[in-house]
Amino acid sequence: MERTAVRRRLSWQVATVAEVRRETATASTIVLDVPDWPGHLAGQHLDVRLTAEDGYRASRSYSIASAWTGTGPTIELTVEQVPDGEVSPYLVEVLKPGDPLELRGPVGGWFVWKPEQEEPVQLIGGGSGVVPLRAMLQAHTSSTTPVRLLYSVRRPTSVIYVDDLKQLAAADNVHVSLVYTREAPPGETRVGRIDADVIDRLTFTPADEPTTYVCGPTPFVETVADLLVAAGHDPARIRTERFGPTGG
Repeated sequence: MERTAVRRRLSWQVATVAEVRRETATASTIVLDVPDWPGHLAGQHLDVRLTAEDGYRASRSYSIASAWTGTGPTIELTVEQVPDGEVSPYLVEVLKPGDPLELRGPVGGWFVWKPEQEEPVQLIGGGSGVVPLRAMLQAHTSSTTPVRLLYSVRRPTSVIYVDDLKQLAAADNVHVSLVYTREAPPGETRVGRIDADVIDRLTFTPADEPTTYVCGPTPFVETVADLLVAAGHDPARIRTERFGPTGG
């Protein structure tokens, strides 16, 4: 992902899995007990490392899915299984409560939202790109700043955090919109990707001067960022985080 590291020394530590919740057929949320966790900002990520019996190690970076409350050692990750992946299949299909998990973090200082920000917040996520945006929504619960989430998914069964999003959207200053690219639920006639019309109808206008956070696969992020700039949004107010290869 496109990230800027916090300038401090990071060391590996061992967390304990407290709970594993299935979100979709391919994604799970892992609740971790991390006694020495220093706290984090909404939007930051951490590194996870697995070590095989023969000593081979593989590590991957995952966005933190929960806001830091300052009380208790618990944090959450939401992992979507990558076909033929080295790390995600173990985290989604094998990991269970009581298991240890090596991690280090938090990392990242650019793609973060802080409660003291007073401007409107526009969140745009594609697939599992909603993970750090969910942490921002949780951190926002005590703020009066208006927030909009535009979430692009393939079909209704692909929606991560179904219940959480309904609860968060109940706030007067939070608006959640879903766009379906393959299959829509009953009553929803539009099926397709985010385009200029969607940006115009479902996001803040340039005159609102929002700070926009876009997260998802590289092609998704590049397309959405281009649409926002074409609509008149200030590129300096658009923050992006992406995963997967660059380019088309």
